[in-house]
Amino acid sequence: MSKRYYTYILSNKNDTTLYVGVTNDLERRVAEHRSGMIPGFTQLYSCHKLVYFEEYTDVLQAIAREKQLKKWSRAKKDELIDSKNKEREDLMP
Repeated sequence: MSKRYYTYILSNKNDTTLYVGVTNDLERRVAEHRSGMIPGFTQLYSCHKLVYFEEYTDVLQAIAREKQLKKWSRAKKDELIDSKNKEREDLMP
């Protein structure tokens, strides 16, 4: 069984703030963000809604993608999210 890695984007409830991250356990990581266990950006801006993710089998690819997305403009990130989740529904309710 191969490992899975995820590059993901969280948003706040009004979709005004985005956070890009990477993890090897998406469900656990989103739960950590939502619980406030991790102080920092997502806690400060209430980014708890999973609006986009990509799955990888190579951790280096997942990290490279995270770095790439962090450099993108907000408009480009919005376009990416909208390509898969136009309604900005929480993908992990």
